[in-house]
Amino acid sequence: MPDHVWWKRGVIYEIYARSFQDSNGDGVGDLAGIRQRLDYLAWLGVEAIWISPIYPSPMADFGYDISDYCAIDPLFGSLDDFDVLLEDAHRRGLKVVLDYVPNHTSDRHPWFAESRSSRDNPRRDWYIWKDPAPGGGPPNNWISNFGGSAWQFDEATGQYYYHAFLREQPDLNWRNPDVRAAMHEALRFWLRRGVDGFRVDVMWHLAKSAAFLDDPVNPAYAEGAPDNQRILQVNSTDQPEVHAFVHGIRSVIDEFEDRVLIGEIYLPVERLVAYYGDNLGGAHLPFNFQLIHATWSAPALGRLIEEYEAAIPEGGWPNWVLGNHDQSRIASRVGAAQARVAAMLLLTLRGTPTIYYGDEIGMTDVPVSGEDIRDPWSLNEPGIGVGRDPQRTPMQWSARPFAGFSRGRPWLPLGRDFQTANVETLREDPQSILNLYRNLCALRTEWKALRVGAMKMHRAEGDLLIFERAVDDERLLVCLNLGAEARQAELPAGLGRWRALLSTVSARNAGNNVEFEDTVQLHPDEGLVAVLTA
Repeated sequence: MPDHVWWKRGVIYEIYARSFQDSNGDGVGDLAGIRQRLDYLAWLGVEAIWISPIYPSPMADFGYDISDYCAIDPLFGSLDDFDVLLEDAHRRGLKVVLDYVPNHTSDRHPWFAESRSSRDNPRRDWYIWKDPAPGGGPPNNWISNFGGSAWQFDEATGQYYYHAFLREQPDLNWRNPDVRAAMHEALRFWLRRGVDGFRVDVMWHLAKSAAFLDDPVNPAYAEGAPDNQRILQVNSTDQPEVHAFVHGIRSVIDEFEDRVLIGEIYLPVERLVAYYGDNLGGAHLPFNFQLIHATWSAPALGRLIEEYEAAIPEGGWPNWVLGNHDQSRIASRVGAAQARVAAMLLLTLRGTPTIYYGDEIGMTDVPVSGEDIRDPWSLNEPGIGVGRDPQRTPMQWSARPFAGFSRGRPWLPLGRDFQTANVETLREDPQSILNLYRNLCALRTEWKALRVGAMKMHRAEGDLLIFERAVDDERLLVCLNLGAEARQAELPAGLGRWRALLSTVSARNAGNNVEFEDTVQLHPDEGLVAVLTA
């Protein structure tokens, strides 16, 4: 792929649809709400929006249990609403990426109703059915990612069906060619409407062991950890056949011009990069979640950056994320000051960055307890901290009632800081984290080195992470202080003078035309981007 394709040059912005903007006062975000905020997204400077599932669903897992792949749930609007949103986004130069959930359907999907109706139904093999174990009970020891056995017994037909997540989410059998054909056609439905690509949910789950071998017991499991950590999912996920399934999905994407395929894959780097596919016929962007789980130190970050860069196959394009709808927010993980440094890291590393909605205003995890809990995983395994509600709370637009998100009570509680940490307030502060994100997006647009330039690590020790981005005659230096004390950074000698372009702290900014040569004094918690001038 040439360097100028949109999913290489730009920033992707994840929208959790239920929590972005409510237009009708029911407390749940919707398509019309997203449409109302397109001007904001264009102002921020992102290239594309990725929208969480908006298809018809009983909402057992808030849209990740789909009952119809080719329609819109009335909670979010209609197909007409979607078409208008897509048209308006494109008019503003924004691409639209949808969530695609191919591993499982809702148990209310007509396909599953047929499949469970009898053992000889033509769609029986569209899902994964097995007889009980010889002594009775589940066919093997596979555990649901939401706790408990991954097998649900069906009294009517005397067999178990497999569900990697909730029992209301039976897994499709991707070894069945009819399943693949139907799921490919669902992709085409949206691609023909003009959708610019898909993020594929739990891509590595699509192929399970054909022999249904037990997963090995995890020797490192500790009491109090999530139930699914009792075993190592080496047989229930990431089987060799998965790459053929991903290639099939990519082939559909390639029937249409200028589209992107993104894969959700929680695997070690050496297995993650296999999802680029042979001859790069897999996912364009197998999601790289290393920054989410990293120890926040310069040596640790330096190692993972270099290991990831070294692992990417020739022709593959890197990507980075700080958070998403399943993970604790970056500001809660590293604190408000370092969240600014993290933003600079995300938006200056080589590759495509994805911003999670609200991170650009410094939103933190919101405590959710008691009757406010909505996450089925949290309800299934209470008290062990697996709930995802805290990072899915409504976007904070203003200091007005309900944070400008809705006219009614939101489906999840608001952050207590919404009267100060909101778009309307922070937009007026030139030094806010919101304007930092915007300035970083603008910097990527202005400097080709940040979009497509090569990367060279100069230092990753103590509190200092320093790397260079370069292309043609552009050379940019990124200096990050991951500590709370000022640090003097020794720079590569003999390169020339550097001029500051953007800092994360208000004491220094591009307007001051600060220049330095072999050393630079970094403020506490400062990130700095500079350009080589001579």
